[in-house]
Amino acid sequence: MSIVKVIFAGGGTGGHINPAISIADYAKSVDKDFEALFIGTRKGLEKTLVPRAGYKIEFIDIEGFDRKHLMRNVRVLKKLAEARKRCRDLIRGFKPDCVVCTGGYVSGPVAMAAYKEGVSALIHEQNVYPGLTVRGSEKYVDHVAVSFDETEQFLKNKSKCVVTGNPIRSEILKADKNAARKKLGIKGQYVLIFGGSLGADRINETVVGMLPRFKENKKVQLLFGTGERNFEKVSRAARAAGIEPADKNITITPYINNMADVMAAADIVVSRSGAITVSEIAALAKPSILIPSPNVVRNHQEQNAREFEKHGAAEVITEAELTPELLYEKITSLLEDKEKLASMGDNLKKIAKTDALERIYELMLKMADKT
Repeated sequence: MSIVKVIFAGGGTGGHINPAISIADYAKSVDKDFEALFIGTRKGLEKTLVPRAGYKIEFIDIEGFDRKHLMRNVRVLKKLAEARKRCRDLIRGFKPDCVVCTGGYVSGPVAMAAYKEGVSALIHEQNVYPGLTVRGSEKYVDHVAVSFDETEQFLKNKSKCVVTGNPIRSEILKADKNAARKKLGIKGQYVLIFGGSLGADRINETVVGMLPRFKENKKVQLLFGTGERNFEKVSRAARAAGIEPADKNITITPYINNMADVMAAADIVVSRSGAITVSEIAALAKPSILIPSPNVVRNHQEQNAREFEKHGAAEVITEAELTPELLYEKITSLLEDKEKLASMGDNLKKIAKTDALERIYELMLKMADKT
């Protein structure tokens, strides 16, 4: 049995789109005749990420429910009905073997349309706590692929749950610490800090506040990704704090293009705790200090971080607790505690799920056979 055609739906953030692209890339590597069609919106990152990955995308007009202004949801419901009809037309035209949804509100009408057209579908949840779209779509799909064992308790259709883990980019899975350190010229202790592709103001301000201490601490090399929109602002603040380009142990960059290499090379990662990020950290067994974003629905980043903390696999600092002094102390104390770093790495290996692509592809084969 092989899969020839699959419709993917996922939109808004890279956390929803990149897993879908990873799944499509894996399927294409397995079956040379594989063909994918993505469904998204023009408002999300999918409009650039999907074509860049070499896949065709069709757009629907849909938006999420407004929890604060309920009357505005009359318009949302109208758009949902129109989007569902458009999705049914796309499914009839493309004739997919199955449908794979990876979250974001665009997944809802696609899952509903697949159900109406008799096409088997799955929806994937990246976080510990399932989002509104996943909880609303679970009755329309054959499988709910989850990344954490604990997610099942929050869903009604527990028999549909399959623990797959998060799809992880192949370059992350293939990365090697020694090879990466040699490639990057890293010899001493190496710390990677980033707040996501767009950056995070609070993390940026805190890191700038502790950089003078790292300027004096020559034992540590530090790579700090600010996010493109904040790079100039952070660079000015760093210069005002006495950090100069001549300080060779501190590198400030707007965007990290070689994440697989720098994460593999790092002794410690300091980052947000989005689902894909923590899954990649686990896959590479990297001790981390996680700073959850408080600006997400149902505080799912803190739930992700606490899950790692519970297993002794990460340290957690909330934004309310975050100060330059505390972050510097956490980083340096971890670097000095080789036994704890080794223990965190071992615990990460126990919870890491590195075969999500294979598991999801097996589900796709099962659905294609049923459809």
